[in-house]
Amino acid sequence: MSNGATSKQHFNVPPAILEDGNGCECREEIVLAVRLALEAGKNMTQHYDTKGTSEENLSSLDISTKQNDADFATAIDIQNENFISSQIAHHFPTHDIIGEESTGTGSVPSLSSSKTTWIIDPIDGTTNFAAGLPLSCVSIGLCRDGQPYMGVVYAPMTNELYIAVCNLGAYRNGILLSQCTGEKSTKTLSNSVVCFEFGYARTEQGVDNMVDAVRRLLKHGVRTTRTLGSGVLDICYVACGRMDVVYTGVAEEGWKPWDYCAGLVVAMEAGCTMGQLLKDKEEGYGFDMYSKSMICGVNKEVVDQCRNVVMGL
Repeated sequence: MSNGATSKQHFNVPPAILEDGNGCECREEIVLAVRLALEAGKNMTQHYDTKGTSEENLSSLDISTKQNDADFATAIDIQNENFISSQIAHHFPTHDIIGEESTGTGSVPSLSSSKTTWIIDPIDGTTNFAAGLPLSCVSIGLCRDGQPYMGVVYAPMTNELYIAVCNLGAYRNGILLSQCTGEKSTKTLSNSVVCFEFGYARTEQGVDNMVDAVRRLLKHGVRTTRTLGSGVLDICYVACGRMDVVYTGVAEEGWKPWDYCAGLVVAMEAGCTMGQLLKDKEEGYGFDMYSKSMICGVNKEVVDQCRNVVMGL
């Protein structure tokens, strides 16, 4: 992290979110979420800083598998979630909490429409993190009335903090993200950077479905494709125009609520279009975070084009 006033400004909640009379209903929650995301990100840096050196201690990761060898958690995942959850429970004891590691391979708890609920991914991009690749993040989302309302995402190795609140905009390092204007508004599939994640699907049919979708994209024509290894950052990168569209769900590789919640708010506040890949309907804040498919793009046209090609329609 750089020193001085610039760094401090970047990692404060933007004044426009905290000012009185703007309709924000999560001022205390967002201040806490930013503090917790930064602390959890700091907890990741020792492994990153020592990876591949004589000081690396692989045993400290204490890797435990979930569904298969491709789906695992590290001790830092668990430490981060325990830290974030305990702090939320202390400050907001009446709120519900859904976390990736506490859920494990069990069924994801349902989202209450009457209780404020936090949805946490203590390290999104765990494979990247364990390998020392820099694209991983801490993701903290907040739902009100059964829908995402606030998102905080911190990527420690790129030193980027995304903050978004429903109807109050999305910010990266304190700077407001652009809406769907200019280049974003004119993007079509043929000149787009398209992102996807292959995830944990390993069945013959699942692999065929995923590879066939990419084959159709390449034959149709796209600028390029990317697989970054962090679903939350995929969505944030679409929100800020680094990529143009991301999809998941053509096989068993669909994501979970903690992969969507915080990033969804960032994307919606940046003017993106988001919905289910398998359902030709724009959903936005009404997106079903328990869905097994998702597509998010910088504008509706590129989403529709990508959906049709990926699904072979």
